Amino acid sequence: MLDGGTTVMADGLVASGAPDEIAAAVNAGTKVWILSHMALADHHDLEAKALAAATGIICPSAHAAGELRARHGTPYIVVATPGAERANPAEGSEPQHIVAVAALLPNKCQTLLVEALSRLQDLAWTAALIGSHDADPSYAAVVRAAVEHYGLENRISITGELTGDALEEQWHRADLSVLISRSESFGMSVTESLAHGIPVLVRQGTGAVEALGDTGAGAALDLSDPGTLASTLRTWLSDHALQERWRSRALTAREHLHGWDTTAATVLETLERPPR
Repeated sequence: MLDGGTTVMADGLVASGAPDEIAAAVNAGTKVWILSHMALADHHDLEAKALAAATGIICPSAHAAGELRARHGTPYIVVATPGAERANPAEGSEPQHIVAVAALLPNKCQTLLVEALSRLQDLAWTAALIGSHDADPSYAAVVRAAVEHYGLENRISITGELTGDALEEQWHRADLSVLISRSESFGMSVTESLAHGIPVLVRQGTGAVEALGDTGAGAALDLSDPGTLASTLRTWLSDHALQERWRSRALTAREHLHGWDTTAATVLETLERPPR
């Protein structure tokens, strides 16, 4: 057991598996803050018990905080949105290059993007699906099979997880970023896109909408109709004025992103608060 006077911040997925230990630590005088960035969907009661026992909860977005309150009625939540560091603006490509930066997982809906792009083979574009294919190998195989099924191997690259210069090269080439997850607590690839002056398409009803904000640097789409993504991409690929408008607004948004120092300051101020 932790001694009184200690402050601990625990990841929500780990903390939700140990509600009794959290309660004991708090009762002994330890401040235990839970960083809740993803629901423990299969263990609602454990999650609820852990959150209720904790000193408080930190969420990465108002969207995530709202979902947590809706599930558990948890009142004491602090929002600390992730930061982003401005990077060199992307130069784009000819033809237009689309990136989707996310692990290959069913929630991230890469198959929907592949299907949408398959309807646009009369237009010039390239795309890259950038993210780990090890988290769910069976879904990654489905994504690869979809690319092959539509004969898009020469237009859609599945890069695997990239870091450093290799990732930066993809950002440098990109003209549009896509994050269409069914659920997203925030969507850090959205702010990374804006940090490079790249507009973004996101799905309505997710935390990625909050990350995009009112920048006008892209759009939040209602994807209940599977044809919406294809029609939006067709419009963007065909409308030079729209490309320029979204690009200009992404460059403006890039200048107003807050850094990780702001996020850290919010978290540190929170951890220093007296217990409830």
